[in-house]
Amino acid sequence: MPDIFDLIGRWWKRMSAVVLLSLLAVGIITFLKPLKYLSVSTAVAASSFASDKSKIFNENIEGLYSTLGSADDLDKIIGTASLDTVYLAVAARFNLFDHYKIKGPENKALTKAAAELKENTKVMKSEYGELKVKVWDTDKNLAPQLANAVMDKLNSIHQSVQNENNIAVLNNLQSSRQKIITEVDSLTNSLQYDSANALIRSTIITIENKRTRTIRRNTLLGQLEEYEKLISQYQLMADSKTPVLNIVEKARASVKPDKPKRIQILVATAVLSFLFALLAALVMERRKTEGK
Repeated sequence: MPDIFDLIGRWWKRMSAVVLLSLLAVGIITFLKPLKYLSVSTAVAASSFASDKSKIFNENIEGLYSTLGSADDLDKIIGTASLDTVYLAVAARFNLFDHYKIKGPENKALTKAAAELKENTKVMKSEYGELKVKVWDTDKNLAPQLANAVMDKLNSIHQSVQNENNIAVLNNLQSSRQKIITEVDSLTNSLQYDSANALIRSTIITIENKRTRTIRRNTLLGQLEEYEKLISQYQLMADSKTPVLNIVEKARASVKPDKPKRIQILVATAVLSFLFALLAALVMERRKTEGK
């Protein structure tokens, strides 16, 4: 095997040409690419028990649960981040088809803009259990707005899903309360009528029937009081719209671009092209030796 330094000494001109041509080609491509700025929004998952009525209105178990969500809560949100719904909403809000200079019908342009935003976005879970939304954009002032908007949309989607159960229960409670009120009104009117005609309807059967209706009415009034309490609690839950994500740090504008990393790319290109040139010189040197 020939000495490496001797090999480089005899082939350095050709090897230098390979390295320089590689740097020139990669450099042109790299410098033609637009600079992209990175903005990162950070949040932690709120506990799903924060939307549980039994936890909020029961002092005995209130301290049993953490105010922060689990890793599973974050995984659900990350799964939602893969849906086009999030990016379509953000792209429409910021008219990104104009920003990305996408022409054509509005629907198709919006879909392409959402796809490009999705390509420039990364939603991930950090090693510390935080949710991070990273967005790269050529406009350093727009990038943080997009990152914050994606985070807000993820929170809004899961907040809506979380709140639907409370709203459904609230509607059922209100419907049942109205039925009780109707029956109570009917019993009240019936008892008032019996009282007005007490002398005429003073039979044993009528008295027993009146007593039964009175007991039933009192029972319904007790149920109605419980329903009113439950409705007020579920109404509070529905109105509060407990957040699913707690924002730790909103995205900010970056001072310098993050992509492309020109220096690192050029250094890597120089190293790889030098190794390739060295290997090629070694192969050609061996063939030359074998030919003799």
